[in-house]
Amino acid sequence: MHGQGSVAVIGAGVIGTAVAYALARESRHVVLIDRAAPGMGGASYGNAGHIAAELVEPMPSPQLLFTFWRELFAWDGPLDIPLRHLPAFMPWAARFSAAAFRRRENTAHLAPLVKPASAMLEKWLREMGCPQLLRRNGHYEIWLNGHAQRQAHAQAQMMERLDVRTAPAPGQLVDAARVAAGAATASGLWFPDSAHVIDPLELVRAFAACAAERGAQIRCAEVSALQPRTSGIEVIAGEQSIIVDAAVVCAGAWSAPLLAPLGLSVPLESVRGYHIELPQRAPLIDAPVFYSNKHVLVTPMAGRLRASSYMEFLAPGAPSDVRKPVRLRQKLRALGYVCELEGPSWVGARPVLPDYLPGIGRAPGTAIHYAIGHQHIGLTIAPVTAELIADLVGERRPRHPISAFDLNRF
Repeated sequence: MHGQGSVAVIGAGVIGTAVAYALARESRHVVLIDRAAPGMGGASYGNAGHIAAELVEPMPSPQLLFTFWRELFAWDGPLDIPLRHLPAFMPWAARFSAAAFRRRENTAHLAPLVKPASAMLEKWLREMGCPQLLRRNGHYEIWLNGHAQRQAHAQAQMMERLDVRTAPAPGQLVDAARVAAGAATASGLWFPDSAHVIDPLELVRAFAACAAERGAQIRCAEVSALQPRTSGIEVIAGEQSIIVDAAVVCAGAWSAPLLAPLGLSVPLESVRGYHIELPQRAPLIDAPVFYSNKHVLVTPMAGRLRASSYMEFLAPGAPSDVRKPVRLRQKLRALGYVCELEGPSWVGARPVLPDYLPGIGRAPGTAIHYAIGHQHIGLTIAPVTAELIADLVGERRPRHPISAFDLNRF
């Protein structure tokens, strides 16, 4: 499809489909390529649906370096680093540790992308004609038992320092959560600027469909290499190839093999999350509820509740851990949800760079761009990432500074 303004987008998750839409609406000739149908090949299908406008701080922090053991799966936490993965994990962990001491600086880079996320996604969905996919009711964080009130107060103070709005959660909601869980005490906060989508897969499909309406092609193929040529970029998929003017790698946890041959350091880890669903269950409130003590997020979606948890450092294709969905179901029952102890579950790989900043930029000397490493907030910052990539492809000054996101930082 070589022609003026032709762009191949590699990866049809939430980032790739958003990029395809942003480019197609600028009348570029877009081909969106993935080995699976839009939303089905990576983490986008199963994400928690939470537009996390409060997650302005990257995860690495000095405090976490000294207390991470409390979060381990062995101690009923969400973090699991299997022993067999430690040799591969340690170089990434060293970079994570270094980033912990740059948290304030990295927050200043990330926050401008995250804070306007709900409003930006709402604007996009209205433009696309499907505003019903988004609910702007904020989200709630609940603490149970122990030092619930003190923990909620500390969280509110930290959010105030970060200029993230909070308010006390309604007493009726807090009491309902406390009674359902059989807890002695409870406390909660409302985050009014966050939001949620009622079906992440339908959102990805909407991005892809709206890109297609503007002329984008969608192809099912596994891209094995990108080769800069004098006439453009050769995109190689099996025995077939196409030549385009530019390419954008948005292949999530599978991005490194495409970018490393271009001289880029791509220290991506696959951090897997799990979810289970409760069909036809009524939510406590029409907004995500995060049970902080239990590390469980429950999001109301179309016809069901989706409960999500865990940070499992393993390769995308590794077998799922049967213990995790079982434990998640047990936690939901303890929180008062009607939940069977057995049933289907999902696991998906989130692509994470060690400083918890995304990778957004261009391979030096080429027209190959990348939008990778969006950790837990790919859904949250997909539209702003897509517009930044559209600026880069269009050789415009990006609307936000992006030098901190360049992979050359590694």
